[in-house]
Amino acid sequence: LADNWLMTFDHQTALWIAHPVLQLVVGIVMWRHKLHRLFPVFFAYICFQIFAFGVLFPMSSQWVSASYQLFFYSYWACAAINLVLGFMVIYEIFLDVFRPYYTLKDLGSVLFKWAALVMSLVAFVVAASSPTGDQGPIVQAVITVTRCVRVAQVGLILFLLVFSRYLGVSWKQHSFGLSLGLGLSAGAELGTLAFHVSGHASEVAVHMVNLVAYNVSILVWLGYALVKSAERAPGAELLAPNRWEKSLTAIQGPAQVDSLIPMFESMVDRAFS
Repeated sequence: LADNWLMTFDHQTALWIAHPVLQLVVGIVMWRHKLHRLFPVFFAYICFQIFAFGVLFPMSSQWVSASYQLFFYSYWACAAINLVLGFMVIYEIFLDVFRPYYTLKDLGSVLFKWAALVMSLVAFVVAASSPTGDQGPIVQAVITVTRCVRVAQVGLILFLLVFSRYLGVSWKQHSFGLSLGLGLSAGAELGTLAFHVSGHASEVAVHMVNLVAYNVSILVWLGYALVKSAERAPGAELLAPNRWEKSLTAIQGPAQVDSLIPMFESMVDRAFS
């Protein structure tokens, strides 16, 4: 992947330069509309993308003499940080969606922590079991976990599309727009990867599609940052999430009993009900 960045294609360079330009506009709009307070992790993600471009682009330029080793480690260090920020953005959007439901939010927080632990273990196993090659075990681990995060980003937008009516989330809300942009770029990356592995797409075509898809994602973020977020439906009208909230609250705080066995049986019965 790092080799592709060093190859000079005028159209690819133009698409790459468009990333920080559009991201800078998104950051300015978020700052003016005070959205950086509502989504601080996403704002940090945008700022880091601009910083990473400022570091990598001069190294990839044919007019700047930078060693390949320096560019290689800089590229994958930025990729690892993007990986962490990308997962944290998913978590931030999840918390915003479940803000009115404290018990559901607590359950989701636990699930996200376990997901982070599992992905860390996957990265460690891949790094330890990868054979010594040109890329190295750390790079293989970053690639593997990055694909896991991309799947989670696609799953997030699918989740919102399916359950938005039950959660009172409108497609005009900022959290929906952020997840939509992430889902578009992640879906394009996973789709082009499948075509490339099957031999139906070249590396240049894959790279071009990913650059265009990410620019489209930034434009989606810009559009949602410019408009006012819609109000979500009142909690009293959302019967399904209120039932989930009450059920989980009942499971978390069961009645005091003398034996542990009836308590666990009661928790199982409540969970099934």
